[in-house]
Amino acid sequence: MSFWTPQDAAPEVVDQVRAWLDGPSGVRLVVATSGSTGAPKEVALGRTAVLASVELSARRLGATGRWVLALPPTYVAGVQVITRSLVAGHDPVWLERDGWPDDEGWFVSLVPTQLARMLASPQDTDALRRAHTVLLGGGPIDPALRERAAAAGVRTVATYGAAETAGGCVYDGVPLDGVAVALGEAGRIRITGPTLFDEYLDQPELTRETLVDGWYVTSDAGRFDDDGRLRVLGRVDDVIVSGGLNVPGPAVAARLRQHPAVREAEVLGVPDEEWGSRVVAFVVGSAGLDDLRDWVADAHPRPWAPRQLVVLDEIPLLPNGKPDRLALRELVR
Repeated sequence: MSFWTPQDAAPEVVDQVRAWLDGPSGVRLVVATSGSTGAPKEVALGRTAVLASVELSARRLGATGRWVLALPPTYVAGVQVITRSLVAGHDPVWLERDGWPDDEGWFVSLVPTQLARMLASPQDTDALRRAHTVLLGGGPIDPALRERAAAAGVRTVATYGAAETAGGCVYDGVPLDGVAVALGEAGRIRITGPTLFDEYLDQPELTRETLVDGWYVTSDAGRFDDDGRLRVLGRVDDVIVSGGLNVPGPAVAARLRQHPAVREAEVLGVPDEEWGSRVVAFVVGSAGLDDLRDWVADAHPRPWAPRQLVVLDEIPLLPNGKPDRLALRELVR
């Protein structure tokens, strides 16, 4: 079976995707995972899985149309933006080259950091108001960010998924039609349905560990709310064992982002001789460590509070807009 990998060439990739959609059905799409926590993996997706994602997304949104490409086209989210637009009969708008469309009713996919920065720009905010929907995924989404978007007149839908699921397959906590979600040991999220990947390229053992009896076993933990919606708690390995206590890094980061003097924040655990791991906050803002410790302790157990603060001009990002966790770790080694 043949494989096709999108190239990070400028808009020519649109023609590449068009050729792949019109070509032999046995050619599988290969996209890399983000590599935010380690070496990227190459994920092989059948065309039926990609098109199932396109169809189910349009069905859930209740509309289809032109998409704006604001993400790198070599990752699954970028390829899906191009595919959705082409299937709807439109070439996508390349944001970096063409800017925002002047009309209304189009769609765009963003990661949370992108949306937060765009909401700080009146020009970008005005453009996003003209969108039918902003799909928001690729990382933890703070409710406060969506509240800011709603207050600005921007409609967002929170998505959860991965390259292994051909992109987002859970919208606002509800799986797309035909997709099922279950929780395994320690709340580990498992997903099945028509959008699943075929294999990791040249990694049969990892494929067997991750694709089990038709279920994709993720690296994320979650729980179901009272209304049955999935709430993603963060990566299983985002739990920082510090002083014998389990500290959920994403929950601490979310609390830090609520501080009025903090614009962006990430939290990681780093090795520590005394604590096993110490909680480190990486912050864009003007708050001090003692202030942030008190702020976290007002909402969570005090041992969750960060023991170290690294103040940055901006959070380092990967090409797909996700925080570069490896680069952050290098700052405290």
